[in-house]
Amino acid sequence: MRLPYGPNWYAATMGTGIVAVVLPGLPFRVPGAMPLALAFWVAATALLAATVTAMLLGIRQERSLLRRHYDDPVMSHFYGAPAMALMTVGAGAVGVGQDVLGADTAVALAAALWAAGTLLGLWTAIAVPYRAITRHGVADDSATGGWLMPVVPPMVSATTGAALVPHLPAGQPRETLLIVCYAFFGLTVIAGLLVLNQLWQRLVRHGALAPATLPTVWIVLGFLGQSTTAVHHLGVLAPSVVPEYGHALGMLAVCYGVPVWGFTVLWTALALALTVRQVRDGLPVAPTWWSFTFPVGTVATGSSALAAATGLALFEIAAGLATLGLLVGWFAAAYATLRLFADQPVTAVPLPQGRQSQMEMQH
Repeated sequence: MRLPYGPNWYAATMGTGIVAVVLPGLPFRVPGAMPLALAFWVAATALLAATVTAMLLGIRQERSLLRRHYDDPVMSHFYGAPAMALMTVGAGAVGVGQDVLGADTAVALAAALWAAGTLLGLWTAIAVPYRAITRHGVADDSATGGWLMPVVPPMVSATTGAALVPHLPAGQPRETLLIVCYAFFGLTVIAGLLVLNQLWQRLVRHGALAPATLPTVWIVLGFLGQSTTAVHHLGVLAPSVVPEYGHALGMLAVCYGVPVWGFTVLWTALALALTVRQVRDGLPVAPTWWSFTFPVGTVATGSSALAAATGLALFEIAAGLATLGLLVGWFAAAYATLRLFADQPVTAVPLPQGRQSQMEMQH
């Protein structure tokens, strides 16, 4: 049997691209950080191209492939991954790709990927919950961290959109994009808290997730860390873009970010304890191992943001530790992927009709 294409494979692009975003933004100097970040950005770009190619080949062989994934109560949630993969590569283009592409080309590429990722992310934030409400059979113990995937992309739009605000003309265009990014921030914060509550209740009432899906508990960190990062990047711009109330928005970076960072520490400890427990019992190699990467990377960017906002060494240390965790997680996920490819080469040929999500998640 061969590995089928699925939207969950875009997580590899996310997990690789976030390294290129984290390294240049650390609140301390790391020798060789920029060349390493560039290498990760190039790798993420190549992974994005490869995954899109696999998707197109799969659609060519079966027109209903995307629809079947959308109808699947497990795989449909991972439609948030392509949107975030697009914007992660775009963010890397602005952050480290300018030396290769040139400033104008890098910004144009980032804007195009941001627009495409934002539109797709808004679709997933609406369409996937709608499908779950109207068509999917959802049991009390169905919730996983993957449920956050379709609602987090607008938060990534808020974070990466902040980098594009200064490139727009002053006045209405710049102010509109800033406020829209704040609206994206609010969309994900409220929707994310609703999903997080469901995941918390599932864990408390039914115990740890199934071994293959347990790594998805780390996805919660992506919601928490990305929101802390977004509110900081937007807050830095707000006083100059909307001076009438920009100072209040700027203060939100600390007023929101510090309490959320505290809960992030709690959830990190909980996720780590559950993972160590499962490793002792046997943690099956699966694409879900990429959950160890992007979410941890957002904890690094969020901690770096708070370090910039407060000047505290506490957040600098946290950013460094999260970056080390990100690199460890990346190597673990890369190892898992190589194992999967060695055992069962990936192909664009879809699985036979029928319920397939559990097999895709396990392999």
